[in-house]
Amino acid sequence: MRIYSLSFLSLLLVVLVSCRKDFDFEPQQGKLSFSKDTVYLDTVFTNIGSSTYTLKVYNRSNKNIKIPSVRLGQGEKSNYRLMVDGRAGKVFQNVELLAKDSLFIFIETTIDYNQYQNNLTEFLYTDRIDFGNGSDAQKVELVTLVQDAHFLYPQRNAQGVAETIPFDDEEIYGFYLSERDHNQKNTLHWTSDKPYVIYGYAAVPAEKTLRIDPGARIHFHDNSGLLVANKAKVASMGTPERPIVIQGDRLEPDFANIPGQWGAIWLTVGSTGTFENTVIKNPTVGLLVNKNSETVRLHNVQIYNATQNGILGRAAKIYGSNVVVGNAGIASFSGSFGGEYEFIHSSFVNYWSKPNHTAVMLDDYDGSAEFQLKKAVFENCILYSSSSESLIIRTAAAPENVHFQFKNSLIKYFAFGGGNQAAFPFDFNNPLYYNAILLSTQTDQFRPYFLNPQKNELMITDESVQIIGKGNLETAQKVPLDLLGKVRTSQPDVGAYQYVASPKE
Repeated sequence: MRIYSLSFLSLLLVVLVSCRKDFDFEPQQGKLSFSKDTVYLDTVFTNIGSSTYTLKVYNRSNKNIKIPSVRLGQGEKSNYRLMVDGRAGKVFQNVELLAKDSLFIFIETTIDYNQYQNNLTEFLYTDRIDFGNGSDAQKVELVTLVQDAHFLYPQRNAQGVAETIPFDDEEIYGFYLSERDHNQKNTLHWTSDKPYVIYGYAAVPAEKTLRIDPGARIHFHDNSGLLVANKAKVASMGTPERPIVIQGDRLEPDFANIPGQWGAIWLTVGSTGTFENTVIKNPTVGLLVNKNSETVRLHNVQIYNATQNGILGRAAKIYGSNVVVGNAGIASFSGSFGGEYEFIHSSFVNYWSKPNHTAVMLDDYDGSAEFQLKKAVFENCILYSSSSESLIIRTAAAPENVHFQFKNSLIKYFAFGGGNQAAFPFDFNNPLYYNAILLSTQTDQFRPYFLNPQKNELMITDESVQIIGKGNLETAQKVPLDLLGKVRTSQPDVGAYQYVASPKE
């Protein structure tokens, strides 16, 4: 009897399962809902794959449905790629979707600009995803802006071995720029006709100069950058109307402020350079200047979102005016191993999201003559960060061999007991080192209200009443226009900008 009972129960279970309606699917008859009616895949460079974008498809009915067809409008010829229900392709049949459930579709593209030549350097590529057939068909549009570009990268020899360049006793993935490269182009002159996308480290050879024109757009790939060799030079000469922009090669808005997308602009021992009206975004180190032969000059330069330092000088010579250096993992500006530095009307503002960062850091290594801090002058500047101390000075030399001075500058220094009670090198009442400074030792003292630090809008606003007009007029005459072109020859503010109006609520 027990055997018969078991067989009966098994038969009953099969019958019950076969009668379930959960997995009966009816043909789709329109009525799908979508998270977007158009998917905009952000700008891509020719032949560089996009990020992956998501479309969510909803079945809001009480019935399980089977979508007869999910396909790209151009079918297999489309430059878009789909992933539907875990399957990659461009055309899919009989896609099942349970009642009150949803389906993810992942979308990517890679487009060759040369297949769509026009008189511009960019074009819109479009397609669509069709759902169903006939009168029940629905669609979602796909749109991508494609940019043409100059691509610079290491070449490969007949054996397929990639080009390298010697650096610090090793070979790194990179190539030399020249007046005539393998395509007979002058890669030592970067123009504004279309963007440059660079893979590996582009090196400026000795005795050569890299010229970068106003309006040029430079995009470095991951682990890429620029090396300037001994006796070589870089001249990045933008204008206020046509600044030069140097950043990573990910153009999606989500990457607009992601630090560390590429390496550095590295001026090696014996090199030099001039940077005017130049914006540098999202590097590991923005400018790394290493024991240069001539003074590197910076004017109207902005550097943002460096994972290490915005500017790192090593026994270097740097002069800067209207320089703005924003968030950095270590310091906005670091003058290490001594050197000679002078900045006027510059803003070093660091709101890095993790601790142990600062605005300005100076050191003379072991205090020996080779690494002497010969000069570090900051006039009409702002040194401010979200950390308690926006100025760090580490010195091993005797005070008489350490030469620095801060004049008419705002310095945040929340030391225990008040920063003005500290000894050398932080004896803020000593005019040999600190002259007419605005020392912020608590939150509401000389507080700068920046327009929007999260978006690197580091202008002080009219709420900054304690610091407005506190710049030295004689110093301001040296740089009569601020970074936005405003006249500062009367009541100059500290930092790179004259104050602006606070945003309205």
